[in-house]
Amino acid sequence: MVDVGKWPIFSLLSPQEVASIRKACVFGASANEALYVTQNDEVFVFGLNSSNCLGTGDNQSTIVSKKLEALCGKKIRRLSYGTGPHVLLCTEDGEVYAWGHNGYSQLGNGTTTQGVSPLQICTNLLNKKVQEVACGSHHSVTLTSDGEVYAWGYNNCGQIGSGSTANQPTPRRIINCLQTKVVVGIACGQASTVAVIDNGEVYGWGYNGNGQLGLGNNGNQMTPCRVAALQGVCVLQIACGFAHTLALTDEGLLYAWGANAYGQLGTGNKSNQLSPVQILMEKERVVEIAACHSTYTSAAKTQSGQVYMWGQCRGQSVVLPHLTHFTCTDDVFACFATPSVMWRLLSVEHEDFLTVAESLKKEFDSIETADLKFRVDGKLIYVHKAVLKIRCEHFRTMFQSYWNEDIKEVIEIDQFSYPVYRAFLEYLYTDSVDLPPEDAIGLLDLATSYCENRLKKLCQHIIKRGITVDNAFSLLSAAVRYDAEDLEEFCFKFCVNHLTEVTQTAAFWQMDGPLLKEFIAKASKCGAFKN
Repeated sequence: MVDVGKWPIFSLLSPQEVASIRKACVFGASANEALYVTQNDEVFVFGLNSSNCLGTGDNQSTIVSKKLEALCGKKIRRLSYGTGPHVLLCTEDGEVYAWGHNGYSQLGNGTTTQGVSPLQICTNLLNKKVQEVACGSHHSVTLTSDGEVYAWGYNNCGQIGSGSTANQPTPRRIINCLQTKVVVGIACGQASTVAVIDNGEVYGWGYNGNGQLGLGNNGNQMTPCRVAALQGVCVLQIACGFAHTLALTDEGLLYAWGANAYGQLGTGNKSNQLSPVQILMEKERVVEIAACHSTYTSAAKTQSGQVYMWGQCRGQSVVLPHLTHFTCTDDVFACFATPSVMWRLLSVEHEDFLTVAESLKKEFDSIETADLKFRVDGKLIYVHKAVLKIRCEHFRTMFQSYWNEDIKEVIEIDQFSYPVYRAFLEYLYTDSVDLPPEDAIGLLDLATSYCENRLKKLCQHIIKRGITVDNAFSLLSAAVRYDAEDLEEFCFKFCVNHLTEVTQTAAFWQMDGPLLKEFIAKASKCGAFKN
């Protein structure tokens, strides 16, 4: 559970103000500025106000929260910040706002006049829906819903990707080799930019003095250049520190490259790396990576929920991934990074009272309050008939007077295993699922039988995060069997990306004939068997 109280600046707020926070971000050269969004979608700021980065319309610092009326009700989606600092955000509607330092036109309004309050960036973005934003020290980058990348601001090293080193005063689409690509992720270092494409390729441009572009050299790049050393792996997420880069693949593998003076690559030494190197994480699958351009700290979370950190840690250098006691990567930056900024816009939850949802979760499988039992594989699961009727159409129909189950105190279930059926019932109380991919296939079968479409999507998400070379074809078969089109396409792409390894597994040769023929035909059309 994330606690904003771990960031010292929030000690300036009252307990009531802290309790109202739904989203928050701490930024600035000394982590002395903060923005937060309340449960009512009101936006407040407080702190030092360097370069008007609070957006309050003046240059006065404040230890008392001030409301930003221009952003209230806008439903902020993503937020990033520069070194000046300048602040860049996008809303759920895809609008982009910026304010703060503007000495290099990083606000994108065509001037170098400091932005004292949030203003929407319209040039070339007015008819675009922006879904991601990223800031380097003095440049800004956005990603639209159709996979286009726009950049502006300081360009001394080519970080705008325009082919020159002239500053860019307004948003300019990065074309070059990205023109026909669909970008799905962006990140910025101090003066560099990195993007990941929908096929898992990574491109970098800008400053490369420490090898942070991963190109095998330290020459700056004026336009996007593919990281050829990652050929054969499919990258899902990227993150940039001040001068280093992290990449997470679809197999849960972690790669790092660039500056390493504080051990922020996790290689066991402090030598820079000009090309990506794999970082070992105790043989655990990594599901999230974190870095921030204003720090020299790295963090990662594994599938089992363990959080690791390395790099600069309160003045010390940690050169290998170190297991922490945290449950989220955000806490690493609150407690270890210098400055203790946030690496992303943080979503906050509270534990100081039980909501209706939390109360329901607490009563699942409770002998004291249950009025109905399911027996699966000889084990009992205690539930509440009213909850099941409210949450599930299948049970709403079952508990009609003309069904025998309506009068039973114990209902026998023999179509599904105990872990699968218990996970389904728990989902009705919690809206969440905690199962390994193999059991999630059984739950996908149940969700299909009970017409639980949202549960189907959750199962597909679990399966995607747990896909490996060994189980890929089994998961593909299940996706086809249960008519999960999105999952089928995901598994197919994974199999194609790792075709040589996958075709050597037992699951490939055990696949039924028609499905195997269909896979080979489809893969051939994609050019998977070309030399």
